[in-house]
Amino acid sequence: MPKIALKKNDLVVVIRGKDKGKQGKVLMLIPETNRVIVERINFSKHFVKADRSRNQQGGVMEKEAPIAVANVMLYCSECGQGVRARTHRHDDGSKSRHCHRCDTLIEKQK
Repeated sequence: MPKIALKKNDLVVVIRGKDKGKQGKVLMLIPETNRVIVERINFSKHFVKADRSRNQQGGVMEKEAPIAVANVMLYCSECGQGVRARTHRHDDGSKSRHCHRCDTLIEKQK
């Protein structure tokens, strides 16, 4: 199983599917199924039953559903589009991610 190249709080752009072209922040990674949950992307409806003991109201709720990692790309603010990331290893042993196109540093954007 390949490792997911994204990290939590990364800004990504959707490249395939009903939300193509939208941007969002990675909320959660699910490496077992190779999926990610992205903020405001891929909403699904959940029907919630009312529970009086927890004082919970019933109805239809919408929340983000997982989306395949292959359908999202890391967003580069310099290029203004989704890009691949390259990893540069420094002399002190640390790593940093850089844009494949313009070679600028890609940081976690909050």
